[in-house]
Order: sequence, then structure tokens, then C-alpha cells
Amino acid sequence: MKVTLGDLRRHAIAHSLFRPTGLRQVFERLGFVQADPIRAPARAQDLILRHRARDFRVGDLEARYLELGLEEDYLYAYGFMPPSTWRLLHPRRRRALTGGEKRVLEVVTKHERIHPRELEAFLGRKRKINAWGGYSKATTTSLHRLHYLGFLRVAGREKGVRLYAPTPAAQHEPLDAAERLRRIVLLIATILAPLQERSLRATLQHLAYAAPDPKARQAAIKTLLDSGELTSAEVDGVRYVWPAGSENGTGTDDSVRFLAPFDPLVWDRRRFEHLWGWAYRFEAYTPTPKRKMGYYAMPMLWKADIVGWVNMSQAGGKLKVIPGFVKKQNGPGFRAAFEEEVERFRQFLKPREDLKATDTARRARRSA
Repeated sequence: MKVTLGDLRRHAIAHSLFRPTGLRQVFERLGFVQADPIRAPARAQDLILRHRARDFRVGDLEARYLELGLEEDYLYAYGFMPPSTWRLLHPRRRRALTGGEKRVLEVVTKHERIHPRELEAFLGRKRKINAWGGYSKATTTSLHRLHYLGFLRVAGREKGVRLYAPTPAAQHEPLDAAERLRRIVLLIATILAPLQERSLRATLQHLAYAAPDPKARQAAIKTLLDSGELTSAEVDGVRYVWPAGSENGTGTDDSVRFLAPFDPLVWDRRRFEHLWGWAYRFEAYTPTPKRKMGYYAMPMLWKADIVGWVNMSQAGGKLKVIPGFVKKQNGPGFRAAFEEEVERFRQFLKPREDLKATDTARRARRSA
């Protein structure tokens, strides 16, 4: 199959940035939306959804969380997913619980759902070193671990904070380990398509706890390629893979789009540099003097190319947008499309009045 770099760019855009649809349908189609707590000026999950869900605004996901029946868990990163994806990740291998974890599980099991702050009233505020070398509350660390092991689930969010509940007896599909892994690999390849085979192998390393055998992970890729469920082609000496049929998209348009740093179109930095010809870096955790793009630079897509990035901030109700370019755009078509995207972003940042009322009512119930 003869495939060019331009073909891969158009394939990636058409496959990932599909025609906007309902919020529930977006999750079923994507299978996973990465989450991140930084709000600059919105969280990653909202930034990802705004391009794919009709009339989406900040706050919509949290307000409709229970209605959508979503789960949160770790795929190749932490994020939101439909139950169909969550069922593929469980049951995970479980180890014996520590005394602290048993106490946390006992308290949560007695509640319909619980805020981490409420848990402190039962178990105190002891702190311990977390996986990053800093300090977290011991109860929070236990909640995260019990959630990963499948004992707890996220039953909602309050101002971005996870509310936990016991996981009911799950109806898992009767799949053997090889078939479960095959489906997970195909799912990841679909979310990030078209993906360098090297990158797919590296991404699967994030499944180390769910699928600890590296030979099994590589065997799953081979099985998918041999069956034709994954297609492959080589461009510039780099082999790409994608699900068969995913290249049939609607094509690109004349829009400018500001993308989240964790958008599926941006996520794999190796692919990004090969497709778009420059290196994007997420610098939120880079010391300020060493930043070249900014705290939360968002890649900027224009037609079938990513031409630079934007940094945004809000002050006094006004949105400030500062662009940076690697490929300068001066034409009137770009300027008009850029301003249209800025205006769409302003509307996206406006919370709905009914969502404000819902949030007010929720806080009143909690304080009663």
C-alpha cells in the first residue's frame, strides 16, 4: 500500500476529529478521554470533548456524569471511559490489602458515595509519601489504590474532586487473557490511529500491571496484523498501524482548532514530530525560565497542518489569547478562522445557567 505523509495527516485528522455528536456517543466512539486537573483555562477532558460533542461547554461533563454512566480508570493514562472499556480492564490482579486500605474500604462500603474530605472525619489526616516523592493524605492514597484494584469506583465529581463508592458485583465478559488483551490493544490503536508501531509498543508498556507479560502484548499486535484488523504501511522508513477502515473519514476543513496537550491527535509526541515537522512540548512542569512555548501551550490546527500553538488566560471576564507560530500564517482566511475559534472558545467557557443552579442545589444538600 502506497501511503504518503500527507495521507497520514489527513487520516489522523479525519479519524479523530469526527463530526460532532451527542456526548454519550462521543464516549462510545472514542472509548476513552484522558483527564488532567490543570485548568488553563479548562481541564483537558473538556478541551478534548469540545471538538467532538455538540454544543459542549465547561461543566457539562461533571453535570451529566451520573446520567452518562461513565467510569474512570487507567488505560494508557487516567481518564473517563464507557463501561465497555472499563470491563476490559477488570478484573485486575489483586494483592492483599493493607490495614489502612481495609479501614478505608470498610468506611466507604457503608456509604452510597463519599467525598475524600468526609473520609478524613472517620480516619484522620495522616500523610504519607506518594508515588511522585511528595506527600499526600493517606486516605487519598488508599482511595486511589482501591479504585485501581477495582474495589471502588468514581461515582461522581464535585468541583473536580472524585466522589467514591463501592464497586457493585461486575458482570465481566467471559474472555480469556489473550482475547481481553487483543481487544485492549485494538482499542488503543483505534484511539490514537494512525500510530507508529514503535509508539504502540511503547504505549502498551503502560499496561504493565494489567498485562504484565511483554511477550503477550507483542503477540497481541501480531495477531491483529495477521488477522487484518490492523493495517500497516511504511512512510519515511517508519511503520504505521491503524484499524482497517479507519482511513475512511470526512476529510479536513478550513477551521482553526486549539487542541488540548492530551488530545488524541497530539498525544504521541513521536508521531506529532514526524507528521507535523516540529517538536511540541508540554511545559506546565518545566521551570518557568526554561519554557519555550508557555505553561499550557495548546497546539493550533489549521486545515490539515498544525502550525503553532496558543496560550490562554482569563482575567476580569476577558479571554487573552497569545499565539506562537512555527509556520507563520498571514492570509485573511487564517485570520478569520482564528477569530472564529477564539469566539467558539469564549462560548465554551461560559457555564450554563442551569448548571450553576444544579451546582448550587448540590452544595445546599451537602451542607444540610
